[in-house]
Amino acid sequence: MVAPCAGRSPTGGPGYVARMPPRSSRASRALAIAGVGISILVALASGRVLAQRSGQQTEPAAKQEAVLLTVFLRHDQSKTLPEINALLDKNGFHERFPPPGVEVVSWYVMMGIGQVVTLRVPPDKLREVNLVIENGAWGAYRTDFYPTYDYRPIWEEQRRKRR
Repeated sequence: MVAPCAGRSPTGGPGYVARMPPRSSRASRALAIAGVGISILVALASGRVLAQRSGQQTEPAAKQEAVLLTVFLRHDQSKTLPEINALLDKNGFHERFPPPGVEVVSWYVMMGIGQVVTLRVPPDKLREVNLVIENGAWGAYRTDFYPTYDYRPIWEEQRRKRR
């Protein structure tokens, strides 16, 4: 939808503001998850095309087939830590996360936010990761997912070239 401002051109020039209809929280989350999934698929497809073009493998096949996924486990601050842990235990989160075949690359506590976990996930395990979090962590945490890549080697190379 577009809402005109007084005295402005109806062609959408200056003075027009684009307005999006409100979305429910559930719809926004579904769109975000779909976007993450599409981003991961595009990243995997791009990696395979580049590997085929170069004819070289710079990483072991297992690592090439996996993507990094950073998961924010945001504390539900209406609950105390013992309540959060009791809910995680009741839901079996600690026994099921991460699923077999998924590697924990890092796991940090971010004070005032919650926990930030980076996983190396084979594409066929992405749904399993999602289900373990939905069934085990929801209620204790609000969750966000971000496709991730390791920028450090690039940064180090750029830094080395600048010196």
